[in-house]
Amino acid sequence: MVVHILGKPIRGKYLINYGLAAAFYGLGLKTATRVCSKLGFYPHMRMHQLSEQQTMSITKELSEMTIDSKLLSQIRSNIQLKKNTGSYAGLRHAMGLPVRGQRTKTNAKTARKLNKLDRKM
Repeated sequence: MVVHILGKPIRGKYLINYGLAAAFYGLGLKTATRVCSKLGFYPHMRMHQLSEQQTMSITKELSEMTIDSKLLSQIRSNIQLKKNTGSYAGLRHAMGLPVRGQRTKTNAKTARKLNKLDRKM
């Protein structure tokens, strides 16, 4: 059984907090647990056990948060602002190098993948 929240399918066997954390970008396990406790769900409740009213309450709560495409566009605009102002971090983003002071002699492969113009999920 699959439960749809904000248009995203979540498997019914998942615990609620794990399902929410896995389905939405920018929503971690701690925040998902906090949302579940705020709404008063049993901690070991599964996704398929949710009623329609509970699903709607989760949807309402998540729609007020900055997640998924809103968060990605915010991150992109922050990176673009750093590039436009000419800051050191913006320069490192533009060159595709590590931004936060990591070494570049070795282990910079991940930064070269991530610090491109279009950051995707």
